[in-house]
Amino acid sequence: MKINRIRPFRTCSWRTGGAAWALLLAVAAHAQEVPPSTWTFTPERDRFQAGALLDLRYLNEPVAGQAGFVQVNQQGRFVLGNGQPVRFWAVNSSVGHESQWPRGPLWPQGLNDLAHHARFLAKRGVNMVRQHRQISPNLTTHPDAALTDINEAERDAIWRMVAAMRKQGIYTTLSPYWGVPMKFAKNWGIAGGNKQSALGLLFFDETLQAAYKVWLKKLLLEKNPYTGLSLAQDPSLAVFQLQNEDSLLFWTVNAIQGPQREALERRFANFVRTKYGSLDAAWNAWGHSPVKGDQPAAGRLALIDIWQLTQPPPQGGAGQRMADQTEFYARTMHDFNREMVDYLRQELGLKSLINAGNWKTASAERLGDVERWSYLPGDVDAVNHYFGGVHQGENNGWAISQGDRFTSDSALLQPHRLPVNLKQTQGRPIMVTESAWVLPNTHGAEGPFLVAAYTSLSGVAAYHWFATDHDGWAPPHSANGYLPSQQKWTYATPETLGSFPAAALAYRRGDIRTGQPVLLEQRTLSSLWQRQSPRIFEGASFDPNRDTGDGARNGKTIRSAISPDAFLAGPVQVRLGADPVSATYAADLAAWTDKDRIRANTGEIVLDHRLGVATVDTPRTQGVAAHFQRAPQHQLSTLGVRSGNRFGAVMAVSLDDKPLNQSRSVLLQYATQSRPTGWRDKPVTLTLEGGGTAPGWEIESFGGAPWKVVQPELEVSLRNPRLRRATALDMNGMPLAAVPVKREGDTLRLRFPPATMYVVVR
Repeated sequence: MKINRIRPFRTCSWRTGGAAWALLLAVAAHAQEVPPSTWTFTPERDRFQAGALLDLRYLNEPVAGQAGFVQVNQQGRFVLGNGQPVRFWAVNSSVGHESQWPRGPLWPQGLNDLAHHARFLAKRGVNMVRQHRQISPNLTTHPDAALTDINEAERDAIWRMVAAMRKQGIYTTLSPYWGVPMKFAKNWGIAGGNKQSALGLLFFDETLQAAYKVWLKKLLLEKNPYTGLSLAQDPSLAVFQLQNEDSLLFWTVNAIQGPQREALERRFANFVRTKYGSLDAAWNAWGHSPVKGDQPAAGRLALIDIWQLTQPPPQGGAGQRMADQTEFYARTMHDFNREMVDYLRQELGLKSLINAGNWKTASAERLGDVERWSYLPGDVDAVNHYFGGVHQGENNGWAISQGDRFTSDSALLQPHRLPVNLKQTQGRPIMVTESAWVLPNTHGAEGPFLVAAYTSLSGVAAYHWFATDHDGWAPPHSANGYLPSQQKWTYATPETLGSFPAAALAYRRGDIRTGQPVLLEQRTLSSLWQRQSPRIFEGASFDPNRDTGDGARNGKTIRSAISPDAFLAGPVQVRLGADPVSATYAADLAAWTDKDRIRANTGEIVLDHRLGVATVDTPRTQGVAAHFQRAPQHQLSTLGVRSGNRFGAVMAVSLDDKPLNQSRSVLLQYATQSRPTGWRDKPVTLTLEGGGTAPGWEIESFGGAPWKVVQPELEVSLRNPRLRRATALDMNGMPLAAVPVKREGDTLRLRFPPATMYVVVR
């Protein structure tokens, strides 16, 4: 083990000339470094022993839903059935689902037990699991299936996981349908045939809608044999999603062609006829400007390419036609969502909260608020939004392979890309239903720290980490079990999953306060249809699978009227469909921001995006996530740290609910970085799509199991006269050994021990 000499605590300078820093960082990005000392990550399978000093199962109810169904209060926050406020630290999981697929020879062959999985997650602070399934007929295994058949294997997997999770006090978010994997049979009578994509069709194809209702009836009303309750009766089903990642305001709407596009054009003509009284009246409003494809005699009006709806609105009749098409798309989705909510509530008796959608649009600026308006028939808003960098390679959407090139971005340096920077509809909860610091990114340790801090500040109601197919830790392994590669879609790494306990406890307990709104924007429906630029809009969400070409399509970077710093200062809200005379409220951000730093308006979070440092300082939780090579030392009100690591995240959390300076039991958690054993990369310059270059890395070897974790090089101080001793824990929270401590007056000091992530100080 190699540990650098760490000097005694002193105040470090946080200001250096910008040009000098830029040169230093550019050189450092391409410099070969001495490899840091690492430890081998091979934790024992958790046996959930009584002697664990770290086990957050007590945060959950004995049985999820025992107080009734999760609800939304008047402030737009989640509450349990008894009215108790709740925040959800959530994950996506497919454990117990992969049994219908053969395990490839390069997959780990260990146990994958649902009961173990549920207990493992609860111990680490998880209280919600999202299941993303596909209940439509499986034509691969049942080629003669009828359109109204349900995928019974998928339903059984849903039932089994709901049953396992509820026993550990974990609620479920259920996503049962996605247009991407949906396949059609020739004899089903779907207009357009069996070769077309299903994306967009559920919003208006009546044959598909009727079948979807049958699937939902079979899913929700038949008794779950593992609980004795139907899902409609089960209060552990907290949120039901109508569908995953689909919108008529996304680029995929252009791919709707043939009979389906003709049907959509007829609907548009009917919408226009109803709005104006006749097609002639609409023609007058539009300035008699035809669009190629218009066939009014046949009752069809052409739909303009979605790209034009992402551009500044033109004046006159052409602009009015685009506004009408925008409204038509929005109302088509809104009407479908209203119909489905009514069906679920009135016909099926579902009491769970309903989310209408979680996707993005072709332009966050022009269409983002329009999309959220279409969700209003449901109870909860949602978005899928990942954090990651450039990844270039043949299978870069799903696998990490030799020769791939990538950048390893950090949200500490690019905080405007944080996936929880969300514009929230006033009075409604919003969730992130899929997200992660996507591999091969090396900065996953900042993820739980920043998610806990900024979802608390903004009031984002839940964040679902994506994803896992292991009942515990996920060792490095092939992306599909056959291709020599590494998986990229997992949170179950040492630095991310290992950072759950302190972050989840701080978040769920409410240690980090929600701020006052820094913006409440009032938007009329007319402004939505006209696609007027809002005062602020979310950055384009990142999805490594489906975002190729977005930058080129969106053209130049567009800046909103209000700085995106607002998302990091406090809640950003919008009222959709406001009265035209309502006034937008915007706080003066100058009080909370300067060139390099953004402070939360609670005063509890500070982020320096030039140095790459975030601090949280509250009575019960304090911490630092940092590029320590730039700023190695930090002193908060109780916690002091000095690190010799390049990068990491340290948190101190009271375990007895008392302030840190009075607590008799404190968890210290420290995460660094990890790579598979044998991983090798080299610095290169990447050529970016659309021009430009960026410093990055090329993979020479993607390695294999187990993980190798960078050793902690950290000194900690706690200003607390009651603390006397410290114990290092293993990854299951079991005590390993005493850690030497030193007292200096009211301050206790220690060096974080090697090969561990947790220390309990008592």
